[in-house]
Amino acid sequence: MSFDHFKLDARLQEGINAAGFINPTPIQTEAIPAILAGHDIIGTAQTGTGKTAAFVLPILHKLLTGQHGHTRVLIITPTRELAEQIHTMTRELGAGTKIRSATVYGGVSPAPQIEALRNGVEIIVACPGRLLDHISNHKANLRHVEFLVLDEADRMLDMGFLPDVRRILEHVPGNRQTMLFAATFPPEIEGLAAETLRNPHRIMLGLSRPVHTVTHALYPVAHHLKTKLLMALLKQTSTESVLVFTRTKHRAERLAEQLHRQGYKVTSLHSNRSQNQRLSALNGFKHGKYQVMVATDIAARGLDIESVSHVINFDMPDTADAYIHRIGRTGRAERTGDAFTLVTKEDNAMVRTLEKIMGQSLPRVTLQDFDYSAADLKHVPTARPYRSSVPKQARFAAAKPAQPAGHYGASHSKPAKSAHGPPHGRHHGKRRPPESRGQTWRNR
Repeated sequence: MSFDHFKLDARLQEGINAAGFINPTPIQTEAIPAILAGHDIIGTAQTGTGKTAAFVLPILHKLLTGQHGHTRVLIITPTRELAEQIHTMTRELGAGTKIRSATVYGGVSPAPQIEALRNGVEIIVACPGRLLDHISNHKANLRHVEFLVLDEADRMLDMGFLPDVRRILEHVPGNRQTMLFAATFPPEIEGLAAETLRNPHRIMLGLSRPVHTVTHALYPVAHHLKTKLLMALLKQTSTESVLVFTRTKHRAERLAEQLHRQGYKVTSLHSNRSQNQRLSALNGFKHGKYQVMVATDIAARGLDIESVSHVINFDMPDTADAYIHRIGRTGRAERTGDAFTLVTKEDNAMVRTLEKIMGQSLPRVTLQDFDYSAADLKHVPTARPYRSSVPKQARFAAAKPAQPAGHYGASHSKPAKSAHGPPHGRHHGKRRPPESRGQTWRNR
């Protein structure tokens, strides 16, 4: 089947060609006709299978008829990165049209967003918090919304956004077409779907397994050797586009600095970075300025970079769902990719869970020239001090010098304070604040 089968407006063909689309993916094959027919949608699909285009294309087709000059589409997402991803896809697929799109999220100046809302863009891609601010300040008018998309709804639940989403829905007309996408459907999401959608058409394409285009490998290692193993692994891996995941933002920053010192072109992506820094990191990684990006799970969803060849889990994620989304950053659009995971003894339970989901044992790999027996120098016990067999009182008596007549224990008096500050050899100055240390590598 080709995209001609959907009989989309001819003006969209330019964007389809520019995006390199030839044949629709399974999620596109099922979702596009259902959305064109006016059905509400509940969709799940493996990450990297073209879900964004599955709802953007039919929405653009419908926008080409009807009135212009006001907001007709609202797409709500949990993260800024996903909002930018959808916004970029919308502009690319709609290149042959005059349909306008804008993003709305925090961390950047609200002024350009307010101007876009005032000028009446047809599509708003928004994160809940900033959109609620604009609604409260009467800057966003959602009375004409015809199409509502709730993307990564389960992720919004995890981030505590569901109350905000419900508040936003109070400002959207009830007579609309709604599409809800989620990786998992806990009771809260099922409840939201029941409240929000009317007789939805369900598209379930088995998100329970990772994408089949990714090859998996586990690298057992002691915790204190993980950084050294990562360095050894990168030396024998094509490092044109490698995404490394850590569990914490501090570890991501520290690991990026260590990789920089080893000569890699590296950037980092985590919640401590400003929005401008995040966009700069993403764009630089996407266009080859950086070989390696070290990120927290902020990059596990909504990051669509087709060239990522390897995903390396420096830390095992907390859930199987997080693992699926992380490794879904490679092997996208039917390309092949590799997922390497450094595992310690503490990760055994999660490994068993993943193997159960995937229905197979994951291969364990060791590097031939790597020293897995190296000691953890930070925890090497120090030698016990020498203890004399002479009783302590006798040792003190022998070491105490004879006192001259009339001396009253001057040896126990406190040394006089120096007029020039603390005693020599002690440093009482302020340390550099932690945020100022280790920052120069990123700005070189």
